[in-house]
Amino acid sequence: MGRILFFVALAAVVMWWLFGRKPRRPPDGRGPARPGRGSAAVDDMVACAHCGVHLPRADAVVEGADLYCGDEHRRLGRRGT
Repeated sequence: MGRILFFVALAAVVMWWLFGRKPRRPPDGRGPARPGRGSAAVDDMVACAHCGVHLPRADAVVEGADLYCGDEHRRLGRRGT
């Protein structure tokens, strides 16, 4: 009896895996795109010139050619100087 339940459960998982997922966009690019986690716009990541923490470029504070994570590190300047 246990063996039969195992194979029924296994068959259910295989059927769900094959037929339960929504189709992705065809390789030729036609058809609707499947929304997912990667659908948001991606921003460049930059490192703070003082502490090295990475943050989106849109959130960085610019001082000349250097990028900082906040005004305090911009005020302190590049590490080591």
